[in-house]
Amino acid sequence: MNLTTRLDELIRACFTGLWIQSFEHEDAALDIARLCHAHQWRFAAWDVDRGLALANDSAAAPTKDPLAVLRSLPSLIVPDSTTVIVLKNFHRFLQNAEIVQTLHNLLVASKQSRLFFIVLAPVIQVPIELEKLFVIVEHDLPTREQLLDLARGVATEDGDLPSGPPLDALLDAAAGLTRYEAESAFSLSLVRHNALRPDVLWELKSGMLKKSGLMQLHRGQEAFDQLGGLESLKAFCCRALRYGVRRAGVRPRGVLLLGVPGTGKSAFAKALGNETGRPTLTLDVGSLMGSLVGESERNIRQALRIADAMAPAVLFLDEVEKALSGVASSGQTDSGVSARLFGTFLSWLNDRTSDVFVIATSNDASKLPPEFSRAERFDGVFFLDLPSRDERRAIWNLYLEAFDLDRDQKLPTDESWTGAEIRSCCRLAALLDLPLTEAARNIVPVAVTASESVDRLRTWASGRCLDATRAGIYQKSSATSSRSSRKVVRDPSLN
Repeated sequence: MNLTTRLDELIRACFTGLWIQSFEHEDAALDIARLCHAHQWRFAAWDVDRGLALANDSAAAPTKDPLAVLRSLPSLIVPDSTTVIVLKNFHRFLQNAEIVQTLHNLLVASKQSRLFFIVLAPVIQVPIELEKLFVIVEHDLPTREQLLDLARGVATEDGDLPSGPPLDALLDAAAGLTRYEAESAFSLSLVRHNALRPDVLWELKSGMLKKSGLMQLHRGQEAFDQLGGLESLKAFCCRALRYGVRRAGVRPRGVLLLGVPGTGKSAFAKALGNETGRPTLTLDVGSLMGSLVGESERNIRQALRIADAMAPAVLFLDEVEKALSGVASSGQTDSGVSARLFGTFLSWLNDRTSDVFVIATSNDASKLPPEFSRAERFDGVFFLDLPSRDERRAIWNLYLEAFDLDRDQKLPTDESWTGAEIRSCCRLAALLDLPLTEAARNIVPVAVTASESVDRLRTWASGRCLDATRAGIYQKSSATSSRSSRKVVRDPSLN
């Protein structure tokens, strides 16, 4: 249901107070003006710069004072007629007790006179005295059809606007932008390339997301062929994203990745977006915490709204157990803010209808609340163990080529190494100009430094998680336990 239809219903039902959350005031005001014109309602708009302006009347009210304007509005009432007043960014003045009381009295008295107040603001900050008198309406970001109309309005020459899959890629890149932002991005692409291209929109969108401070857009070059192993996990996610969305009403939800540090959880999340042609949004839960009352809750809602608007997308939460570590004691430590953030995110995980694929990673399953990983939050919970011998060989080949090292040289003993440690060995060999066996003397694998934690994580995952390497449930073997407890003997002369 679009904005005009919702407002039409609410005004006919005589809701005198309407609060529209919007970043596009001009477009919202234009829709309201068209609605008023269609029903022959009187329309007026006020802002602190221009004062009060009536439709079809170029003269503005002499006063720009918000209290004086409120007190003058009853003079606009015409018997047997409907009058709609739009107050732009009026939330800035609702800290004043006199303004709040005056608006309260007007809202209550206006049911009989059919005088309606619409507050246009980018945030929802309704004073407690007015909460029961306002209905909240969201001005949705433009749909793909509206973005296509904007693109056609900018690309007026033949060949400026692509067709087929390139057009779908362009609209995917524009998803989540406001009408003003999309039109500006289309114009920049036309100036730069004489055509509408998605790379320009991704460039601008990345900067816009950074400006919000809520999440970042990752547009790297990672791919599955640069990630050794994890064949079962790769196949599961690719099949879910490429085929699952073709069934009506069936949307992939995401995966929770548990595993030893350095086994490729974050690298997989970044590569999946490129493999499936989706943007990867990185959400840092710590950046959502605000200093003002209600700011953190507002930030999580805004971040999730952005993620929904940018669908289809991949949403990446790294080391989620650290972000959720304070949930259990939230009532005593932060007045329940962490618990409320967690509750909002859980509700979104379960109820969302947008095509957002969530990848959450964790190094310690014991710190995750049980309700986080239950069925229907994620499509699967995968465990990433230390790579097998074949996987390690594939990882060596990848990094030997990446760091331009001799592929025929002897490899160090790597029985308990992760992919990150193999990469570190290759990087040090290139940095210090050493053979791999010599560079390996500087590597102490996490399976040795944290052998107890690794073994505990394997024990927990056995029988509870899917195996990221082989199809089916992960089962801990006795061989993995012996490898993780292997001792490292060092030559004192190397110090």
